[in-house]
Amino acid sequence: MTQKQENISRRQDPLHGITLKMIVTQLVEKYGWEELGRHITINCFTNDPDISSSLKFLRKTDWARKKVETLYLKTISEQQ
Repeated sequence: MTQKQENISRRQDPLHGITLKMIVTQLVEKYGWEELGRHITINCFTNDPDISSSLKFLRKTDWARKKVETLYLKTISEQQ
């Protein structure tokens, strides 16, 4: 892939430049832990949740991180 193609690809990626911490923080601010746990049923959201433990789990667990990213993208598209 050329440098130009990489730049175009990055601009088309809506998650480019957004950290997982930013995503989780924004979802918690919008939904709160309880509702977030209803959207994505994982223990780090439903059982004594906090940002730090959630990030540890999501960084290790691809399927859960993908669900969080999908919800984030859906949420930001609804706000526009």
